[in-house]
Amino acid sequence: MSFSGKYQMETHENFESFMEAIGLPDELIQEGKDIKSISEIEETGDHFKVTVTTGTKILTNSFTIGQETELESPTGEKSVVTREGNKLMAFLNGIEYVTELTDANTLVNTLTLPGISYKKTSKRM
Repeated sequence: MSFSGKYQMETHENFESFMEAIGLPDELIQEGKDIKSISEIEETGDHFKVTVTTGTKILTNSFTIGQETELESPTGEKSVVTREGNKLMAFLNGIEYVTELTDANTLVNTLTLPGISYKKTSKRM
């Protein structure tokens, strides 16, 4: 299955607790908890461009599977994105990121720190 497409967030679990755990200020947590983000993924072979729009904030990352890439984050850390079937995985700032295409229309993002996870489910638009 191809990741290419546009997805809108349907549900998210543990948002506030996870964002507190990574040190996001309370005002940003309250601001972001009810916004339905939109993710747009362009997949060309092993190259991906991912654009996530949350309210007025736009985050864009481009990467090639298996190659070290600087991903947009507060620390500008480098990471390597790997792929196993319908899953994309990376470690950044101590957080494990997994993006999984569970079926042709459902994208699940899971961010995990020791002891806490955040899960966001989005549907293809």
